Amino acid sequence: MNRLCLLIVLFLVSCVPPATSPQPLTVMTHDSFAVTDAVIHDFEGRNNAKATFIKMGDAGAALNKAILTRDAPLADVFFGVDNTFLARALGADIFEPYDAPALRNIPAAYQLDGTHRALPVDYGDVCINYDKAFFASKALTAPRSLEDLLKPDYRGLLVTENPASSSPGLAFLLATVKHFGDPGYLVFWKALRQNGLVVVDGWETAYYTNFSGSLGKGSQPMVVSYGTSPAAEVMFSQQPLAAAPTASIIGPDTCFRQVEFVGLLKGTGHRALARKFVDFMLGAEFQQDMPAQMFVYPMVPGIGLPPEFVKYSQLPPQPATLAPDQIAANRDAWIKAWTGVVLH
Repeated sequence: MNRLCLLIVLFLVSCVPPATSPQPLTVMTHDSFAVTDAVIHDFEGRNNAKATFIKMGDAGAALNKAILTRDAPLADVFFGVDNTFLARALGADIFEPYDAPALRNIPAAYQLDGTHRALPVDYGDVCINYDKAFFASKALTAPRSLEDLLKPDYRGLLVTENPASSSPGLAFLLATVKHFGDPGYLVFWKALRQNGLVVVDGWETAYYTNFSGSLGKGSQPMVVSYGTSPAAEVMFSQQPLAAAPTASIIGPDTCFRQVEFVGLLKGTGHRALARKFVDFMLGAEFQQDMPAQMFVYPMVPGIGLPPEFVKYSQLPPQPATLAPDQIAANRDAWIKAWTGVVLH
């Protein structure tokens, strides 16, 4: 290459702008958050971004961390606060508003924050699951209502989680508050305890140790879990299954409807990118990926579901719900009263 050509090449190279480094984005969430790597890589590639996810325990623990660090936030986006903690999150003023375009497509019933600080992403139900083989072997019909659980036929057959330490445990407690009222729910729980109720600290112990219908092969054929757990049993089974070994009790108020939200944390230094991530979570790619990753239902209508969801998951026709501000005002008192009746 002669000197003139070399000078031309050097000139052209000097005119090419240097590649910009990816923009960092930090997302704080609970331990159950999951998304396919390829889906996140698509977001990063389209937005020249590098996303980092920090998991902070269960939903309550993660929210506590976000509140404690609100003056110097650890992340740009927070995902995972649900309707049982929503009023607390809004009262702590950790989010800034974002009227995302996708909200136009989301049912109004799930938009529990009119200020658009917390945007709904998914929903699901905490339900009682039962071991179909156990009930068949005993020629026993599974309960159809909360009242049925008090019958002598079901003595000692239910394990639930402590609502003070478990999200599904709290959700089931709230379902009983909705159904029986206050203080009627305490009458129910006292009778349930007298009928042999078993209480453990968390979902993993309840489902994998005490419950007879899963890996634990325990002593209780009924467990407080999720309406999507039967589908998960099929999807995660090491051997192909012709049918789900478990099913859910979906009578009126036997399940509690949980809704999860995402929000931009106040003080983010990457507001534009954080908004794009919220848009991404409410977009078709993430919503389509979510059911098989976190076993929840997509918030955006028209998103296809895994076939196992369609075949084995059960959506209750009348799930229990309570207003977030009612939960926030009474949660601690309800748990304290429950503890006094059930554990003491």
